[in-house]
Amino acid sequence: MEARIVDCDITLIPYYPNTNVTLAWYQDPDVCKQVDNIDHTYTLDMLNRMYSYLSTHGECYYIQYRGRLVGDVSLHDGTQVSIVICKEYQNIHIGRRCIVNMLALAREKGLKEVKANIYPFNTQSRRMFESVGFQQISEEWFLYRFDAD
Repeated sequence: MEARIVDCDITLIPYYPNTNVTLAWYQDPDVCKQVDNIDHTYTLDMLNRMYSYLSTHGECYYIQYRGRLVGDVSLHDGTQVSIVICKEYQNIHIGRRCIVNMLALAREKGLKEVKANIYPFNTQSRRMFESVGFQQISEEWFLYRFDAD
């Protein structure tokens, strides 16, 4: 797996163990609620298990924004995309640009659709996914179909 250039500010770096940086993202209760609908933060063991799963069930990348790791994004379980951006870098369209790149990766892989699990209260993520063409198909699931391009 090679790095993916999103644009002049963002590069997707293939996963490698880096808990010194990544654990901080998952120590924010608001981020954990957004992503996993949990009311607690990650332990080091939880973080390692998550990254082990994502990196062995698909492609997992760190999001590097202007030289700093600020989150992660993955295409896993065949057609599911997931993204986390640390709170201080949210709302500046990093996520949108990364998801568009993941859609390009899915297209390169010949996928016909990509899905995302987004909790009803996470209006920020819902708006972002809808802005790139995902459509809500159930309370928590959104779908992007390539044949709709």
